[in-house]
Amino acid sequence: MSTGKQLAGLLLLSTALTFPAAAIAQSTGAEGPPPTEEEVPDQELTDDVETANETVPGDVVEEEQAEPDISIPGGTIVVTGRRTRDVTRASPQVVTVLDTASIARTGEGDIAGALGRVTGLSQQGNGLVYVRGLGDRYSLALLNGLPLPSPQPLSRVVPLDIFPTSVVASSLVQKTYSANFPGEFGGGVINLTTRAIPTESFLTVSGSLSGDSETTFGPGYTYFGGNWDWTGFDQGRRDVGNYGALQGFFDSGARINDDGVDTRAILQDLNDPNLYLVQKIGDIPANFSAGVTAGTSFDVGSDGLLGIIATGSISNKWRNRFITKQTAVNADLDLDTDFNEFVTDNRVLVNSLLGFGLKLGEHKFRFTNLYIHDTLKRASLEQGIDFQDDDEELIQDTSWFERQLFNSQFVGELESGDLSVDLRGGYAQTKREAPFEWTFEYVRTNNANDPFGDVYLNTLDPQRGGAIVSFSDLKEDLWYGGIDVGYFVTDGLNATVGYAYTDTDRFSTRREFDIRASSGFPDAFGAFRPDNLLGDALIDFAFDPDAQAEGGIGPYNLTIFETTQSDPAFAAALEIHAAYGKVNIRPFDTLSIDVGVRYEDAVQSVEAVEVFAEPLGSTSGTLLENDYWLPGGTLTWELTDSLQFRASASKTIARPQFRELIFQTYFDPETNRQFNGNPRLVDSELTNYEARLEYYIGGGSRASVAGFYKEIENPIEVFTSFSDNEIISGFANAPSAELYGGEAELQYNFDLMDLGGWFDSQQLVLIANYTYTQSEIKVGPDDIASVFPFADQPATNFFDNGVPLTGQSDHLVNLQLGLEDLDRLSQFTVLLKYASERVTSRGAGPLPDIIEEPGLTLDFVVRQGFEVFGDKELELKFEARNLTGRDHEEFQTNGTNRIDINSYDVGRSISLGASIKF
Repeated sequence: MSTGKQLAGLLLLSTALTFPAAAIAQSTGAEGPPPTEEEVPDQELTDDVETANETVPGDVVEEEQAEPDISIPGGTIVVTGRRTRDVTRASPQVVTVLDTASIARTGEGDIAGALGRVTGLSQQGNGLVYVRGLGDRYSLALLNGLPLPSPQPLSRVVPLDIFPTSVVASSLVQKTYSANFPGEFGGGVINLTTRAIPTESFLTVSGSLSGDSETTFGPGYTYFGGNWDWTGFDQGRRDVGNYGALQGFFDSGARINDDGVDTRAILQDLNDPNLYLVQKIGDIPANFSAGVTAGTSFDVGSDGLLGIIATGSISNKWRNRFITKQTAVNADLDLDTDFNEFVTDNRVLVNSLLGFGLKLGEHKFRFTNLYIHDTLKRASLEQGIDFQDDDEELIQDTSWFERQLFNSQFVGELESGDLSVDLRGGYAQTKREAPFEWTFEYVRTNNANDPFGDVYLNTLDPQRGGAIVSFSDLKEDLWYGGIDVGYFVTDGLNATVGYAYTDTDRFSTRREFDIRASSGFPDAFGAFRPDNLLGDALIDFAFDPDAQAEGGIGPYNLTIFETTQSDPAFAAALEIHAAYGKVNIRPFDTLSIDVGVRYEDAVQSVEAVEVFAEPLGSTSGTLLENDYWLPGGTLTWELTDSLQFRASASKTIARPQFRELIFQTYFDPETNRQFNGNPRLVDSELTNYEARLEYYIGGGSRASVAGFYKEIENPIEVFTSFSDNEIISGFANAPSAELYGGEAELQYNFDLMDLGGWFDSQQLVLIANYTYTQSEIKVGPDDIASVFPFADQPATNFFDNGVPLTGQSDHLVNLQLGLEDLDRLSQFTVLLKYASERVTSRGAGPLPDIIEEPGLTLDFVVRQGFEVFGDKELELKFEARNLTGRDHEEFQTNGTNRIDINSYDVGRSISLGASIKF
């Protein structure tokens, strides 16, 4: 076979060699098993690829395995001199690989959970994945090599727990930077590739039931909402457009207290007990999920294949949390407030995908349409004491957070001899709506001189109760496109150049209204429950002087104050032009050098939008115009047939998220905190170094050790402050920081056939990894921090010198021990995960930092396959999670005293799932 023909084969294989699959897992709930080889074909197994994998002297022949379907920018032009099928070893960059079988072994409910078991990665409770202790701002998430907007206001990347297995063919984790990826690459990249062309028609139906000891069949709270809430879709009750007076006010440009505003009609529109009247559930039902996936393919012409895949699924999950919430008044951690909150969350996740894949000879085309709808319905009751005045408070919250992602994209991968061309483009939109977020507060004074001192009252007065409702809306549009051109110059030299463009626009509004009564409001009315307190009767009474006179009660007024009047709406934009070039040089068979540089020019802006006819002249906008040269290189040296050494260095960046720049209050239901943005944030710049030894034992077994070091200029950190006894989290640039550490990983397979009998086909699998990380913020006496709306001040007011970065655990440990059958689906796996304590936010003023202690969790997963109805494939799965009963602990401590900020019992959980393939 000619050299050109061999190089063409290498071009086809190089995508998998450079960017292997890292994770395929089941989503929240269980939409079905990971895709089989028939459902996601081995598209790279052509005659050319098989020829390219023929051994040459010195090669290590690995066990034959199907290559994953991977789609990334510029991913078809880089290969190394080795002809091995082990993609972890063959990649010129540092990658961590979890194939389909490995992810299925973990039994995790979503991709975020599976990635949380990768060396150096940890998962946060909100579906975000941290790399080496760096927050999600330092991670990069792509879909088919293209960017994704996030439907989560506080996250730069999409929460990965919303991606189900049924829509994903593969994912990867790459920890060292290469210039074909965007420059916002602080810790690593996670790329998801959607399913494309099945080799045979199939239909898979799946379902599961699950529950946990804190929630299932126990009591909880909810509110009615609407008949279709269980689907995650509102039937129109929460649509502000259906409320004439309220929508008319929003459209008018008037302020709430302007003459001509019909306060009475607005109050009557707001008054819908179905949206705020909390009810007790006697027995919370079990969680459920159901899904269907189907695919087929057709021959096109003499060498073409057209594939169609469609999926749809729904999961409905309940969660109870009994949260301890305390605040301190001083550095001795004497209590300022002490509250307990009972929260019931009902999360509904609906997703669908329609994908088309076309293969014409060596060319591949992919057209993907993905829809994800994620809804959280929340009801809570909170009771506690404020030690400043010894008042006891009872607080009720109800909310509905509806997130939506739509993504439509095209990818064309063209191959012609030594030349490859990738074309990528598409459109994505995310939305987040949170209408009718209600808070009602009742106060009991316990004052002997108060005739109602032993009764919880809400007199619609900030001194004794209140009723607050807010409306939030976020919409983000993202257009993107790019081209990558690769060429094999010689067998030891290949090169790639590329261009990428992204244009992101976000519009965000939040309107919060505080309903208040005048001093004439009778105290006795304050004992009414919320639907009577704001019922039509009392509203009519407040606006009808004749009715008040007849009742013999002094007149009172009901008014509305808009607390967000200064900055109710923002428009944000980010436009990036990027170009790169990179080469892969192999001067010797055992040495490979992958080096490149990326240029990015970006304009990021946030501007306050005037929604009122009379502008207020907000000054809380920002404009960041920066361009960067971002080099990156990795050297791979094969010391022996089994041992290789890697070294890499790069420069990357991290831009502030839109939400962090917007001076607008946002409540995060996961962390139970409020956040305000800071328009004065600037970009962070990172310098990255890594060295690694990898030892390949054979038969899929391997071991590695690595060390890494990062310098970060202007890292963005979270700090806390107090506003009216409420904890408010904000963002600020610390002067600088450094992070360093090491990793160790082992995967070893023990063949048990020598034991004979039943063990002939059995294998023990041991997977263990450990990551040690240290980080340190550096703050000097002359360093300045800029936090809106305050004047610049010493950085020591927000940060202490030498403290670790937020989100960084010193120790991360993962251990998997499994027994597997090599001839059929039968797996028993024990999984252990440990993460040491980490800082989640800086303490306010003299208070210590807020610390989370993830601790140790132990899980057990069983998967068993059967043949039913002749040739149908049935899979049963059993999961037992958190067997140690590890709780969520978030606290402050000064070494002597401790207070809990956001601590609750997690409970143990079990799940039973089944899927059948026709």
